[in-house]
Amino acid sequence: MGKLQSKISFHSTKYRADGSVEKTGPGRGVQHNPVHADAVTSVAALKADLCVSGGKDKSVAVCNWRSGAVLRRFVGHEHEVTKVTCALDSNRIFSASRDKTVMMWELHRTSGPSQHFPGHDLVVTGLAVSPDATQLCTGSRDNTVCKWDIETGGCLGRAAVSRNLVTHLCWVPGEPYVIQTSEDKTVKMWDSRELRVAHTFPGKQHIQTCCDVSQDGRYVLSSSSGFAGEGCEATLWDLRQTRSRVREYKGHFQTTTSCVFLPRGPALASSIATSSYDSKVKVWDQDTAACLATACLEGAGPLASLAVCDSSTLLCATFNSGIHLLRMRNGADLELEELAVF
Repeated sequence: MGKLQSKISFHSTKYRADGSVEKTGPGRGVQHNPVHADAVTSVAALKADLCVSGGKDKSVAVCNWRSGAVLRRFVGHEHEVTKVTCALDSNRIFSASRDKTVMMWELHRTSGPSQHFPGHDLVVTGLAVSPDATQLCTGSRDNTVCKWDIETGGCLGRAAVSRNLVTHLCWVPGEPYVIQTSEDKTVKMWDSRELRVAHTFPGKQHIQTCCDVSQDGRYVLSSSSGFAGEGCEATLWDLRQTRSRVREYKGHFQTTTSCVFLPRGPALASSIATSSYDSKVKVWDQDTAACLATACLEGAGPLASLAVCDSSTLLCATFNSGIHLLRMRNGADLELEELAVF
């Protein structure tokens, strides 16, 4: 791990209105001790200055993303952690694993997991917590989506859809709906009350790897697999009215693994961010699909996951070099600046 980190360089690419490209760097953020002993597979913002991550080392870690300090480490899964998420404004953390299990951890609890959610037959690949933090939805490569009571751990429903190999889940803010991406190349909207598919968006040409929902609940974002620039796009969908494709964001050259809506900042219009196996993080203008900035994390290998800390700060989980802390800096052009690696 140390050898890989020692070779990391960082470039920020700025795309100007006239189509020209300016590269800045290489630069380098502060190097902290690695949080995980192997690839980091998932990262999520917890609250304040905290984040939670999961890795191939089978552990779940809680860190201060400003300092890189590990505050808690949870060990209980028998195989690599595939996804982590948390309940909004709470101390509860959820993790899924290749061992087919889902666990809940309490931030300030000293012992093991406070709840188990057994029931899937294959690797669990999707986690979503309801807005009121009372229910959990999980999805798996076993073609099923399950709904759970968080307090009791009881299964409230289980639904199977043929060829529905789940890749990601996210809950629509303030609504009973859950968005799901799948290896069947579709994006689905589930009604969590009856645990049924309420709508399936038009199919894409490639596997849909990740999804996110805007805070106002108007739009869905999904990302695509691909290779050599074929596929690899992110897609914006209208959730409330036409439920059709709005636009695509093309520029990655390998599978786009993660996509997130960015909070609007004082000088930042509606924007999204994506990460890819091509080792790049891109920020896009949501309305025009113009690429505003690109960070190339050389030596980081495939990028696995993105998390939004605040209106200007992103976390990126990588296979080879831990978690990267990136900051969006406004000047004549938007730049992505690396602050730290941990």
